[in-house]
Amino acid sequence: MSAIVALADAVVSELNAEAWSLPFVARRLYRPRFEAADLKTLQVSVVPRSLVIEAASRALDSRKYRLDVAVQQKLDAESAEEIDPLLGLVEEIARHFRLRRPSAMPSAVCVKVENDPVYAVEHLDELRCFTSILTLSFRVVEG
Repeated sequence: MSAIVALADAVVSELNAEAWSLPFVARRLYRPRFEAADLKTLQVSVVPRSLVIEAASRALDSRKYRLDVAVQQKLDAESAEEIDPLLGLVEEIARHFRLRRPSAMPSAVCVKVENDPVYAVEHLDELRCFTSILTLSFRVVEG
């Protein structure tokens, strides 16, 4: 199994092991596309995004892995009462992973969490769907 897949699985395990403000079951996916009926329940997807390998020294490589964590749910009214808890969940996940080492892959540390934009306005406009994507950057030093 590739390291980025192992890391994505470790992030899924971390997500599924916690008690969050909203219930969900995270899954690792390559193409997180859902039918409208599937989005009636909260969907959390972990998707491998990128890998950068740099020389840390003559004998060591520094690897930076980026994973996307997508939080998606179909909305009834696009109201603050629906969106605020989803934004809160995204922030919970972001805080959880800051400087975290996944227990299933302790050689990796989350060194950066990005959430830009905070949510996809076009998904609200066109699909009445809340979509927010966190990009988690992990660093691993290997010899």
